Amino acid sequence: MLEIIQETLIDGVKLLPFLFIAYLIMEYIEHKTSEKTKKIIKKSGKYGPLLGGLLGIFPQCGFSAVASNLYAGRIISMGTLIAIFLSTSDEMLPVLISERAPWQTILLILSIKLIVGIIAGFAIDIIINIYRKSKKIKSEEENIAEICEHDHCNCEKGGVIKSAIKHTISIFIFIIIITFLLNTAIHYIGEENISNLALNIPVVGKLIAGLIGLIPNCAGSVILTQLYLQNIISLGSIICGLLVGSGVGILILFRVNKHLKENLKIVSILYVIGVISGIVIG
Repeated sequence: MLEIIQETLIDGVKLLPFLFIAYLIMEYIEHKTSEKTKKIIKKSGKYGPLLGGLLGIFPQCGFSAVASNLYAGRIISMGTLIAIFLSTSDEMLPVLISERAPWQTILLILSIKLIVGIIAGFAIDIIINIYRKSKKIKSEEENIAEICEHDHCNCEKGGVIKSAIKHTISIFIFIIIITFLLNTAIHYIGEENISNLALNIPVVGKLIAGLIGLIPNCAGSVILTQLYLQNIISLGSIICGLLVGSGVGILILFRVNKHLKENLKIVSILYVIGVISGIVIG
């Protein structure tokens, strides 16, 4: 139990700077920028999937946490969010490096995640824009105030830094509680039992790998990477799981974005893209 608590706290503390930066950006946009500046930020977002894909490949799930918050505030598009989620490396890269995996393998996996993330991100934004134009639906405006209402933080009464700290503490406590429950469940279920699932069966293995990737915790990426290094699962299976996995990004998305159907749609898109990519590569 002490190990579980220690691991939970370490996972949570690693996210703190990312969460604070995300809320600092959001609060600054909300309180300090003019409407004209906000429109410029929104317009520059059409290149978001490219930047999001590039940022996502860094070995840290913090970027997915930042992305979830920025998307909930409608600062970035759904395509950008998906691009970051798909390319996010989480603990995969450190495990590959520590196990001295061939650099060709590392570059191959990172390249696939990056390319799939960018292409999917642009495709999703294009489809959404076409749909909105056909239905004459206006583009969503930045709405950071919605997150403030969700957290009941009375941000309008505080400064930028104070408001950012309030949000960060609120989400940090939420992450600690959920991560503790997840770590406890994984500990008692056992990583070996998860590893013994039928991951080497064609198609079925991809479907299961995708479900493992959905675990909002670094455990999923660690399990899949270790199984791949031991030649238990194929390249297609690990790609499937790693594309779907986005660390705590999905967890935070469900916490800060009140549109449940939209959140479920995003998870479904991630899963479908991950499984299809894994099957094609396999």
